[in-house]
Amino acid sequence: MIHRSLFLGLLGITFSLQAQTAPPVLTLKATADHADALYKVGETATFTIEAAQDGKPLPEGKVTCVLSKDGVQSQPPQTITVKDGKATVIGKLDEAGFLLMRVSSGKATAMASAGYDPLLLKPSMPVPDDFEAFWAAQKAELAQVPLKPTLTPVPTTVKNVEAFDLQVECLGKPVSGYFGRPKNAKPKSLPAILHVHGAGVRSSNPGSVAWAANEGGMLSLDINAHGIPNGKPKEFYDALAAGELKDYRNEGNKDREKCYFKGMFLRLIRGIDFLTAQPEWDGKTLIVYGSSQGGFQAFAAAGLDERVSFICAGVPAGCDHTGSQANRIAGWPKIVPNDADGKPDAAALQVSRYFDNVNFATRATCEGAAVTVGFIDTTCPPTSVYAAYNALTVPKSIHVDVLAGHTNTPGASKFMQEAAFRHVREMRKR
Repeated sequence: MIHRSLFLGLLGITFSLQAQTAPPVLTLKATADHADALYKVGETATFTIEAAQDGKPLPEGKVTCVLSKDGVQSQPPQTITVKDGKATVIGKLDEAGFLLMRVSSGKATAMASAGYDPLLLKPSMPVPDDFEAFWAAQKAELAQVPLKPTLTPVPTTVKNVEAFDLQVECLGKPVSGYFGRPKNAKPKSLPAILHVHGAGVRSSNPGSVAWAANEGGMLSLDINAHGIPNGKPKEFYDALAAGELKDYRNEGNKDREKCYFKGMFLRLIRGIDFLTAQPEWDGKTLIVYGSSQGGFQAFAAAGLDERVSFICAGVPAGCDHTGSQANRIAGWPKIVPNDADGKPDAAALQVSRYFDNVNFATRATCEGAAVTVGFIDTTCPPTSVYAAYNALTVPKSIHVDVLAGHTNTPGASKFMQEAAFRHVREMRKR
């Protein structure tokens, strides 16, 4: 048999194979002219766009820019000419909030944001008159359920710490988590920390047991958001996420008694019940620590339970559900849909007020709060985060990531951890 290339050669036909050249890759970057991206209302912000192709400044090209009020009330798109890799866009806001710029060209995109006096953002609606009465009734009902924890030992590699799978009876689904405590701890000697989860469907995190070894020893409890079993195969959680819990964030959004987050927050309180019932708890230090949906739960805990002494809330969800009433964007889970006329659903709007971080913040009595925010976060937009942060009347601090979206950057994570440890040290001095 004659090989194909030899056969063609015998016929006097020659050819060569050429490698296909990959299309040039365009990348975009956008920044505001103030390093901290903060402006006074009415000031002009200048955004610089940098365009590179295959790592080199783009000689000339076109990009599309859209300015908006943090994702709502978008202005008409602008076509901008890039020369020598750069272009500029100017804009301003005449009210407190954020001016968000999105720039795109083909598949390449970038965002930048300018904050306009965000510390002046006010609640979009007042706290409901019966807010406290509603939650007092929920807590009273929960108190009728006996505190019956089931602790099953689980292995851990953390030295001098014992770990357990914890199940605690609650209204509806149980509290389900991993609990860690130092061995041979003395009564009333340990601070406590409750770790709460972001959105999604997953097991509690056994790694959080390691917190029990921090700062001379802590009681550490990590609970999943749904009261589901821990340590199951991935397929188990995938099936729940595709089935029973597929759209949990919108469940009961038109009936405050059936809102999914009511059960989540009652499990949160029951988790605090468990921690504060431990003989080793020092009776004064209880931190609630979480990000995104976990930040939502941290705010809720501060507003619903006076035993909470400190919260760490990274890029918190659950902020300013009623933002539409002030022509602002709401944060995840966006539980207020629009009706057929494009207006916020009236029933969902009223229900959301009982589950809003802005309202929980006004009831917080803890020693302090540490919050993080990303200026280009489109899941939990900074406008919504500041609306809740500003409503806190307790000592507070906020870590700003100007160029971060919905994530805990290394700086944000360090900020939260150091805030938690500092609180423990301060409380131990008392």
